[in-house]
Amino acid sequence: MAPPKMHVDEVDVDDGLVRALIASQFPQWAHLPLRATSSTGTDNAIYRLGRHLGVRVPRIYWAVPQVGKEYEWLPRLAPHLPTTVPEPLAQGQPGHGYPHPWLVYRWLNGEDALVGAVDDWWALARDIAAFVTALQRVDPTNGPPAGTRAGLLAPRDGATRRAIAQLDGEIDVDRAMAVWDAALAAGPWGGPPVWVHGDLLPGNILVDDGRLAGVIDWSAAGIGDPACEAMVAWSLPPDARAAYRAALGFDDATWARARGWTVEQAALFIPYYAATIPAGVAAARRRLDAALADVS
Repeated sequence: MAPPKMHVDEVDVDDGLVRALIASQFPQWAHLPLRATSSTGTDNAIYRLGRHLGVRVPRIYWAVPQVGKEYEWLPRLAPHLPTTVPEPLAQGQPGHGYPHPWLVYRWLNGEDALVGAVDDWWALARDIAAFVTALQRVDPTNGPPAGTRAGLLAPRDGATRRAIAQLDGEIDVDRAMAVWDAALAAGPWGGPPVWVHGDLLPGNILVDDGRLAGVIDWSAAGIGDPACEAMVAWSLPPDARAAYRAALGFDDATWARARGWTVEQAALFIPYYAATIPAGVAAARRRLDAALADVS
């Protein structure tokens, strides 16, 4: 069984390949049952191995650096954080025709916030803010550069405007352009670069009994502008969104950049993954609608 392809040039990954990689490189786990898991992730095929392990296999070339980054940095970051993060256990190597490194890690319990039940969004917002605050306090010295959305918006201007224009008839294009313009006008981050997760969206936030239980997918993590950590705010109800902003103390310029990145991410995500990740696309539409409707 192979997960559906999302990219034209992605590598073929299926159960047989993953079993062969495990058997040849980590025979101590070869007896464990293996099953593919559904996910709104875009870069990796995710498998559950037995009850306590997971396997993350890059399906596209741009995801390959994520493996080494998570293997090196997650054990360093974990002791400083108030919630659980993936614990890398072994880094696999290319084999059986598969060309990339891959990762075995300890499985985290919980459901992602797209499907998990949350009764108190305000409390969850405060949990996430506490996680972001703790991450920002980690010493950034020698940390890796974060992903695109922890950097400057200007290099994404042309692509973002084209993506917004392609949604004409589905969204208020003029409003989206105005939000993007405001983000550009806010200027770059003027403070010291800090550690960020970089892709803090509901699909990467695990909840258990309505509270934060873990944060996964650290592929975009590194040192940069903290504005990207507010993208999740427009997945929250308005009162929880306000609580999240207050807890982080984000000023108007940082908040404007965060809204801009929310528009950028959703505008590019929606058409690209419309046929392959419908749940993720629906969440991106809700997030985009909330960002455009917000007057804060």
